[in-house]
Amino acid sequence: MAEITAAAVKELREKSGAGMMDCKKALTETNGDLEAASDWLRSKGLAAAAKKSSRTAAEGLVGVAVAGTKGVAVEVNSQTDFVAKNEIFQTFVRDVTSVALELGDDIEVIKAAPLPAGSVEEVLTNNISTIGENQVLRRAKLVQVSQGAVIPYVHNAAAPGLGKIGVLVALESDAGVDVLEPLGKQVAMHIAAAFPLALDETGLDQETLERERAIAKEKAAESGKPADIIDKMVEGAVKKFAKENALLSQLFVMDGKTPIADVIAKAGKDAGSSIVLKDYVRFQLGEGIEKEESDFAAEVAATAGLTK
Repeated sequence: MAEITAAAVKELREKSGAGMMDCKKALTETNGDLEAASDWLRSKGLAAAAKKSSRTAAEGLVGVAVAGTKGVAVEVNSQTDFVAKNEIFQTFVRDVTSVALELGDDIEVIKAAPLPAGSVEEVLTNNISTIGENQVLRRAKLVQVSQGAVIPYVHNAAAPGLGKIGVLVALESDAGVDVLEPLGKQVAMHIAAAFPLALDETGLDQETLERERAIAKEKAAESGKPADIIDKMVEGAVKKFAKENALLSQLFVMDGKTPIADVIAKAGKDAGSSIVLKDYVRFQLGEGIEKEESDFAAEVAATAGLTK
């Protein structure tokens, strides 16, 4: 039997939003497996589906930049928010974003690219030594269209083009920027708030869908209904999940009733030009990275009688 630590309970609690003791039980039931425990909580109705916590677990900055019909988002992590406010760090993120806009989003290519003081990787190493804190060039993504515009949006901006959430919206169209920019800004704000997992339902990760199906099966099995009804319940739950997590089928946050696909179609009709939402990027600082919070872990240990 795996030891259930306070840190594991803390991590599951933050990820699932479930109660502390429910998290402890879930980890006990699943022998300490975090992913399995998360699914166990959801199957018991104790956690929200695909909870998007704003308490991301790394600091640093997301940088975005556009040039005509292409744009790029880059994430550079640091250990503390204090470093994210450092002018040296901010300059580095801007420089790396400019490099990625020119060379593409391959991290190894970006690291090898030249800057005035050396390669990107060398400057990063020097910054770590100068600032005295670890920093990581984590990821980048480039989007582009053959004609139209890529519209950037930064939420919680720390400086122009730098912030906690960076979004790019790629609109393919022959419509003018006077049409595309306000439309792209609205869609980008929706993306920042709604956290889609893919552009459309076909782009959703199959492993994620299978996990949803397994969770739905366990929930439906507890209903005691006939097998054919359970099958329909399961498929209905998976379809609902797909609809709610694919950008084009999500309901526009600004009115709560219009699918994004219809928002785009109406804008094109009003402009007299076809507009296609070809791609998007949403980088939220620290997604999927956990950092230690010892005070909270100690609180959990004291309350639940767990080891640290």
